Amino acid sequence: MWLHYIPLQNRTVAPEMDNSVPLEEQLMHIEPNDLWLFAKIADIGSFSKASVSIGLPKSTLSRRISQLEKQLGERVFQRTTRQLNLTEFGLKLLRHGRQIGEDIDAAVALAQHRQLQPSGILRVSMPNDFANLVLLPLLAEFISGHPAISLEIDLSARRVDLLSEQYDLVIRMGDLPDDTSLAAKPVFQNAWGLYASNEYLDSYGVPEQPDDLCRHGMLQLLARQRELQPLQLTRGDSSWAAIVPAKVTANSPELLVKLALRHLGIVASPTVYANAYVKTGQLTRVLPEWQFPTVTAWAVFPGRGLMPGKTRALLDFLAIGLSKLK
Repeated sequence: MWLHYIPLQNRTVAPEMDNSVPLEEQLMHIEPNDLWLFAKIADIGSFSKASVSIGLPKSTLSRRISQLEKQLGERVFQRTTRQLNLTEFGLKLLRHGRQIGEDIDAAVALAQHRQLQPSGILRVSMPNDFANLVLLPLLAEFISGHPAISLEIDLSARRVDLLSEQYDLVIRMGDLPDDTSLAAKPVFQNAWGLYASNEYLDSYGVPEQPDDLCRHGMLQLLARQRELQPLQLTRGDSSWAAIVPAKVTANSPELLVKLALRHLGIVASPTVYANAYVKTGQLTRVLPEWQFPTVTAWAVFPGRGLMPGKTRALLDFLAIGLSKLK
């Protein structure tokens, strides 16, 4: 046994010690880490061995304990060259230091458990069409595989304020504004193409070059500024850009694709939305050799502090799942 009880008559009491002040009140002004270090040293029974166990120099431990004794106004250890003994006061203090250690261990265990099995409410926001047409099967799989997480999903068209509205993660398309309080990770490269039904092309002809689009009914995505954006196409070293009159503009790619299915025009759409209808023969790719610029889908999240396990779980899951899509 390393520790020995020091009788009352052998303890050293600093002149400023006020025995009328309860110990709990004295502890209010003490650094909790110092109490934890004191308890570790007491339980190990040696400054040298505690230094190895804790990973701090012996001189640092000695200084911290001396500082603790000065703040408390009383010694906690009686030290000799051969023994390290607890004073009566140190013996009384020991349970407080041990309690802090138990609280730290519990907090670490909780954090590790949440990382291994993420839990809690996860608030996310994403574009409606992207959620329904692309993410739906991934979200269903994620929900099934993470029963301890409750998803709260916002599909509104507005751009939510991630921090003030306390969202954990949002999906945004295209260029992002500079914001040092946020971080972002690309999760999907959204390729685009031009599509029309065979009935429409039979009635109005098949465009052979980009300029032919100006003579067709175009179904185009409405920009946030509510202005018609130019179509930009490239083929090898050739490029073409023009503002093409639109027959319909909307802020929903899914709606525009469905209008194309009703033979109402040529739609500019993400390929991931139109591919299913191309496979069934309901839509045909128009000017397939000409390419739109890809649009990046970003996962955006708070840029400061540690990422919660629930957020990391969804981010990693979406990144892996979306990487398999063509």
